[in-house]
Amino acid sequence: MIQDQISPDPAANDWRSGGFGLYVHWPFCASKCPYCDFNSHVAGAIDQSRWARAYEVELARLGQQAPGRVLNSIFFGGGTPSLMAPETVASVIEAARAAWPFANDIEITLEANPTSVEMGRFRAYAEAGVNRLSMGVQALNDADLHKLGRMHSVAEAQAAFDIARSAFDRVSFDLIYARQDQSREAWRKELTEALAMAVDHLSLYQLTIEPGTAFGARHDKGGLKGLPDDDLAADMYLETQDILAEAGMPAYEVSNHARDGAQSRHNLVYWRQGDWAAAGPGAHGRLTLDRTRYATEAHRAPGAWLAALEAEGTGESLRDALTLEDRALEYLLMSLRLAEGMEISRYEALAGQALPADKLADLSQMGLVTRRGDRLAATDQGRPVLNAILRELAA
Repeated sequence: MIQDQISPDPAANDWRSGGFGLYVHWPFCASKCPYCDFNSHVAGAIDQSRWARAYEVELARLGQQAPGRVLNSIFFGGGTPSLMAPETVASVIEAARAAWPFANDIEITLEANPTSVEMGRFRAYAEAGVNRLSMGVQALNDADLHKLGRMHSVAEAQAAFDIARSAFDRVSFDLIYARQDQSREAWRKELTEALAMAVDHLSLYQLTIEPGTAFGARHDKGGLKGLPDDDLAADMYLETQDILAEAGMPAYEVSNHARDGAQSRHNLVYWRQGDWAAAGPGAHGRLTLDRTRYATEAHRAPGAWLAALEAEGTGESLRDALTLEDRALEYLLMSLRLAEGMEISRYEALAGQALPADKLADLSQMGLVTRRGDRLAATDQGRPVLNAILRELAA
């Protein structure tokens, strides 16, 4: 199947509107953060060569299944990808290059923590081909870093950021707000400090208490004190939008802010519903093959993924065909997270029906959505209640 031969069939080519990316999951961390519900594991010893070979095999398989596509982005997520040896990262990038032609401006992002061990590898990652770093800073307050289970200090984060800026043209970092005992004033101060670091991309996430995490267990027992109420959390969100927009970093997605041209191209593949191949334990992908879009999953446990790949030539555990209705719903849910919104005609081609005109009219009258030509987007007032908007439109 040659995927670069364009067919007029929207079921075959809808993914092209979002592009094509590769997600690589590295499942290991030095420690497990109490708020984290990602597929991450603490391991004492890791055979980097064995893991590199496994990724190479998986990417060769995926390349054979979806040949000829131009790869727009690679994202190393986790876990803590900055615990990968630079040689492992280089081998994965070369395996991806062997599987697909690279776009001239391919974005290759690696997630990193600002510990001294990890920042010592930054320049080697750049030499391996990484051109964008995403740093998990999470807080600019040492006491709160400790509460969040982070292994770095604010001073280390600032030092790591300086090294990253010297090694990479593009650097992003994450912060978490609505933390325990955090005031609006304290959050404003952190945002001011973050902006003073001259970043071009910030991901700002509200702390959520997820089941199955250490915070979740503590919360269930009544031991997680000082969390802000919904009104305070909402105020923090709205103030964040104002401060970042005034600083020239408006939200291009619900939780992501960037200067013009600095948006995460890889994440845009997700939100614009492109296709992405996925490799690594627990990695989820979307691949359109022979007119059918598949949701793919891999074995979650690192040992199970590695053993399956070495025995069977694939770490994939599930491949589910999505109906056009599934695809339309995914597009609705993902695209309305973006400030640019969704293409109505694209949604309707997948759904086989129009968006509900009465509900659109009601949401527009309430100032929650706006329509310009073929585009529908949530307004600044609508984005904080996006889930309610989506429930209305998807019903």
